[in-house]
Amino acid sequence: MSSVLVVGADKGIAHSIVRQLHARGDEVIAACLFDGDDLRADGITVQPQVDVSSGESIERLAARLTAEGVKLDALYHVAGVMWLDELGDIDYDSFRKQFEINAIGPLRTVEALRGLLIPGAKVGIVTSRVGSLVDNTSGGMYAYRISKAAANMVGLNLHHDLSKAGVSVLMLHPGMVATDLTKDFPGDHEYITADQAAAGLIRNIDNLTPQTSGRFQHSNGTYLDW
Repeated sequence: MSSVLVVGADKGIAHSIVRQLHARGDEVIAACLFDGDDLRADGITVQPQVDVSSGESIERLAARLTAEGVKLDALYHVAGVMWLDELGDIDYDSFRKQFEINAIGPLRTVEALRGLLIPGAKVGIVTSRVGSLVDNTSGGMYAYRISKAAANMVGLNLHHDLSKAGVSVLMLHPGMVATDLTKDFPGDHEYITADQAAAGLIRNIDNLTPQTSGRFQHSNGTYLDW
């Protein structure tokens, strides 16, 4: 049985990750922006009011978990937002908020909680293939693309630093998932469910080793270019 923290667990992919890990017997802590009452009702430990854009909120989370003696085998950072934009219509306040949550959020969280990660622990940061420079063939989505590209760099940096303590880090692309986040996404796509994405991401983290740490992986198991 593993001890796992999932950040951003209110709904969507992270919500499914929590439920699937709990169902298989892991000791799961669901860090939620809101109350997480539906998870708590099913016997899942919830840390409510966790805002990854707030340093104070993350420090409070770290203090609570430390006081409870929590040690983590895995940490999934899934919290993220997407507000679409295009050249000539960029809302820079929205841009900053997306960067704060999508790129600074995982760095802030992992830095604050790194002392709880045991040797051999695994960190999964959900980014997106739209943050890949190689994969960008259409432009647009400035704030989301840039924030996710930055999140990939955050994860790669963390890999280099945390590997010294025996902690492996993987950047994760969930695929095209039918959630509230993607309802306005442009183009025609074959969507998968949050449960399908969660199962793939869990499998990726289960299979993560020090030798495959520091890479960017699709929920279907294939590795992606930066």
